[in-house]
Amino acid sequence: MDLLNTLVEKGLRRELPTRDEALAVLATSDDDLLDVVAAAGKVRRHWFGRRVKLNYLVNLKSGLCPEDCSYCSQRLGSEAGILKYTWLKPDQASDAAAAGVAGGAKRVCLVASGRGPTDRDVARVSETIKAIKENNEGVEVCACLGLLSDGQAERLREAGADAYNHNLNTSEATYGEITTTHTYADRVDTVNKAHAAGLSACSGLIAGMGETDEDLVDVVFSLRELDPDSVPVNFLIPFEGTPLGKEWNLTPQRCLRILAMTRFVCPDVEVRIAGGREVHLRTMQPLALHLANSIFLGDYLTSEGQAGKADLEMIADAGFEVEGTGQVTLPEHRAAGGCGSDGGCGSEGSERSEGKGACGSAPAAPAGEPRTDLVAVRRRGAGTDLAPNA
Repeated sequence: MDLLNTLVEKGLRRELPTRDEALAVLATSDDDLLDVVAAAGKVRRHWFGRRVKLNYLVNLKSGLCPEDCSYCSQRLGSEAGILKYTWLKPDQASDAAAAGVAGGAKRVCLVASGRGPTDRDVARVSETIKAIKENNEGVEVCACLGLLSDGQAERLREAGADAYNHNLNTSEATYGEITTTHTYADRVDTVNKAHAAGLSACSGLIAGMGETDEDLVDVVFSLRELDPDSVPVNFLIPFEGTPLGKEWNLTPQRCLRILAMTRFVCPDVEVRIAGGREVHLRTMQPLALHLANSIFLGDYLTSEGQAGKADLEMIADAGFEVEGTGQVTLPEHRAAGGCGSDGGCGSEGSERSEGKGACGSAPAAPAGEPRTDLVAVRRRGAGTDLAPNA
């Protein structure tokens, strides 16, 4: 297929595809799906070999959020029966992180619900970062605390944070339909603050919220322009008790096409399969490793994930290897401080509306029956007395 040959060549050169090419990937048929995966896999292996980076989430504060993000089980007014607790103490968070590191995680992601941290919150998280670093040699720490105020990114960097996550989630044109308590521009500003402070920026998207193919291409192109080092791709977990609890718009095949399109647009960036892979990719998860070079190990913020042991077996059975702490994730040109105006993902969860068309006038592939049996509220790990899944 000429399209795929062109996309592979562009990916190896770090050249941006056209919008029409990106849309065409999302519009490919199921008959062509394995060809799409194989093509994007060539780009993934060129930049990242067969390494899979493992990341581990620690939910520092669960629920109790004043924001109204429609996809989130921790949102204002959520009726989802999730765990709710206030800030973990630094030693509690460090113990939770150690479980993930022992399971093979190279990066620990510290997440707290809320609009954004107060200066007191930043001080608290800074102590947590120091405790984790002292107890786990070589581990990377990424903070995800919401919208940042001036100077806060610098303080987190001084405390030892390596990265900051703040997702764009969806296209600028449709952002107001998902969230009203802050703006798309607020999110862009926080990613830029992380960049300016010398933190590795991590920003991604959520698929499955009723968006069109054009929306997906818009947000991935916007991410490339922002130039994060890692791009988490979340697949909506439709929690009962949230406004999007009945949105079951994804098939495993569509998830693979979304990951392939992201890889072609962001060829040399850490593409991470984030929340929802077990729910929507299901038995197709091993194929997704040919597209993404990073996953979360174990559970998510408020939902249970696949058993950590099963994650490791899946990686090995698919012919991949877990990336060690002594290995550098990013290609040399990015790890050395960026790729210039024409490379990388520009010039590092969420958890993880019906009737909209997909690519132009072509409808999206029909989704399967809702799999509510696969959405399990997290009842172990951080905030509980039970052992974590790692």
